[in-house]
Amino acid sequence: MLNAFKQKIADRSAIVGIVGLGYVGLPLSLRFVEAGYRVVGFDIDSEKVRKISAGETYIEHIPSAAVKDATAHGLSATTQFSEISMVDAIILCVPTPLNKYREPDLSFVLNTVEAIQPYLRKGQLLSLESTTYPGTTEEELRPRMEAAGLAIGQDAFLVFSPEREDPGNPNFSTRTIPKVVGGQTEACLHAGLALYGAVIDKVVPVSSTQAAEMTKLLENIHRAVNIGLVNELKIVCDKMGIDIHEVIDAAATKPFGFVAYHPGPGIGGHCIPIDPFYLTWKAREYGVHTRFIELAGEVNGSMPDFVMGKIVQALNERCKSVRKSRVLILGISYKKNIDDMRESPSVQLMEKLREAGAIVSYSDPHVPVFPKMREHRFDLSSQPVDQVSLKNYDCVVLATDHDRFDYELVLRNSQLVIDTRGKYRNPAPNLVRA
Repeated sequence: MLNAFKQKIADRSAIVGIVGLGYVGLPLSLRFVEAGYRVVGFDIDSEKVRKISAGETYIEHIPSAAVKDATAHGLSATTQFSEISMVDAIILCVPTPLNKYREPDLSFVLNTVEAIQPYLRKGQLLSLESTTYPGTTEEELRPRMEAAGLAIGQDAFLVFSPEREDPGNPNFSTRTIPKVVGGQTEACLHAGLALYGAVIDKVVPVSSTQAAEMTKLLENIHRAVNIGLVNELKIVCDKMGIDIHEVIDAAATKPFGFVAYHPGPGIGGHCIPIDPFYLTWKAREYGVHTRFIELAGEVNGSMPDFVMGKIVQALNERCKSVRKSRVLILGISYKKNIDDMRESPSVQLMEKLREAGAIVSYSDPHVPVFPKMREHRFDLSSQPVDQVSLKNYDCVVLATDHDRFDYELVLRNSQLVIDTRGKYRNPAPNLVRA
């Protein structure tokens, strides 16, 4: 089976099925088509399927022209999981959020695997890319494949290969970001290396699916802990009257032993606020208390409250209360120059302001209308930023520092600016750093 699978990959006759057509699945689909494969995309969202079929995009940094070209050269999309039986490789790119108790929610992964289980067949490879705790692939996916009558490593293959997308980063693409692959068996690993090696410039094999799962967690825990550190230092520097951004810039001149991380109003995206707690949860099974991870989560999670305190104080000093104040949030995506709203700290801040009685508006050139979200509801659309409109707000909060904002215009025409990103380096009477 392995040689037959590798031959299909080599001669481009393999059909690739990608389940979940979001920020990970859609770019990966386009890359496989670009490399000469036929791709079937699966998603439960019929609107995504409709748009792909029409050659339209729904992710800002992926142009419609790229989707249209892909549909002309082998990309199709469907909501029908029965078509899984026709593909040779199945790649799962579905969400892995936390529940309200900050415990792993594998329902998207497990529901998907159970939905495709009746259509699995010999000769197929199943790859999980969704971030999860070490052991998920072996403990959850393997039994479900074996229940379908498949012998893993003999007549079907199972791998874990964590996604490494960085939306909006022009320096890296799906093709150029190295891909880690771990297999359930040696044959599974070789099948996974063949699949990803055909479309990714560098593939990095590891000894097991558990090692691959832990690799992804380490990457994101590294970032979460360091961001937590610099966010805590921001609070200390604020008390001391020191500009943390000046300190970071100075420290970054050291050519070794230091990596610059920058503070903000919190952390967002699907990875950094969530993934570390997958390991925290799993570590309890082994009697380990992950103190660094939990402390970083506590610090990062408190940053919207820190910003809120700065807003309250700044308005009080101007003889205003938060209640009935008109507040404009500049930027609501989780990082600059993208439209991704997942776990955005800007939205948490908007909710805190609304709960305090503020009249909240936002401006974001990448998010024209506030999207439907599972946990957050605002019936708002992006507002213009100009000389006239800015003067109508009691407070403007710079939450996400998009390049398309005119920062000089904002500072010159606003009554009060709260800068959570260190965009303004020179003091001004209407400027407060948060």
